[in-house]
Amino acid sequence: MTTADELVTRTAGLLAAHDPATTDPLEFLRARFDAGLAWVHFPPGLGGLGAPRALQAVVDAELAAAGAPDNDPRRIGIGLGMAAPTILRYGTEEQKRRFLRPLWTGEEVWCQLFSEPGAGSDLAALATRAVRDGDGPDAGWTVDGQKVWTSSAHLARWAILLARTDPDVPKHQGISYFVCDMTDPGVDVRPLRQLTGEAEFNEVFLTGVRIPDAHRLGAVGEGWQIAQTTLNNERVAIGGQRTPREGGLIGILAETWRRHPESRTHELHQRLLQGWTDAEVLRLMGERLRQQLAVGQPGPEGAAAKLAFARLAQELTGLEVELLAEDGLGYGDWTMSRPELVDFTGRDAGYRYLRAKGNSIEGGSSEILRNIIAERVLGLPAEPRSDKDVPWKESAR
Repeated sequence: MTTADELVTRTAGLLAAHDPATTDPLEFLRARFDAGLAWVHFPPGLGGLGAPRALQAVVDAELAAAGAPDNDPRRIGIGLGMAAPTILRYGTEEQKRRFLRPLWTGEEVWCQLFSEPGAGSDLAALATRAVRDGDGPDAGWTVDGQKVWTSSAHLARWAILLARTDPDVPKHQGISYFVCDMTDPGVDVRPLRQLTGEAEFNEVFLTGVRIPDAHRLGAVGEGWQIAQTTLNNERVAIGGQRTPREGGLIGILAETWRRHPESRTHELHQRLLQGWTDAEVLRLMGERLRQQLAVGQPGPEGAAAKLAFARLAQELTGLEVELLAEDGLGYGDWTMSRPELVDFTGRDAGYRYLRAKGNSIEGGSSEILRNIIAERVLGLPAEPRSDKDVPWKESAR
């Protein structure tokens, strides 16, 4: 069992061999991965040491104190939070060694090709088809379809992809999980401009995209089960982020309250206090969730964290706009752009207010998350599903 003291010693060795002041940042990140200090809980050789997940904080603190570069986790959040745990659990050894290192160092950005125009909340209804072609070493799949709401598709080198491989069985059973090369000539990424004016999301059209069978994760037809790992980790990544007390949106709102005494009313004060309390509960829930992650895979608790985060973000940003009165109606820049990341804290109140509207849709809509909590946490009866045992090709669409 690796201890905190052993990690401190190992981190000191990394810093001695690769001085952050003189080492190229990418070379430092590669060396950190190879030293097992990227994800300490991952297996040796895959960026980790098989150590307790909670000890990652020891490494991070030592490297931060030394001024070492990080891998810009917000820019590569889909790879870190969704693709990597899925590849680790279901990928072959060859897949793990090919994808995990450049994913963690940020050399290869990832996106998620799940949602479709006709399969958003009901993701299992997806219609993108993957048809098998070839045999033996040349075996592969030809993929045709359309995906939507794809963050970072305009930056991505790889994508995790769900596609239907068997239309003759019920919808949940005929899906397979692939790694898609976003540089394939059949991949067409088109910007999808949002309420904020930006095109943070994209539409992705797949026409005759060839995926080798070696880039399939898990068995054919097991895509839905594998996707649950991705989706659970996605909800944790969105709703369980580590923030200090009065950090993030509640910190911005509290500072706005202090700067604008002229806007204070009893009703707004009560809403501020409720928001502060809810933010603290969510922060502590996130800490507990990360402790649960340290001993296993995330469960449906991530759905509760993500649901609470979406509601709170919308309430806090709405209250901030009210406190700012007419100044809250301003908007910094409506220029069409395709950003690399979402920046809630570095933008103005108008942007935060508009962007927060998407929080109750992305990463699983709030309605779907309530169903998950009701059925998997509270044990309530499942919603009636008339198409549960109907072959996908015969179901109404």
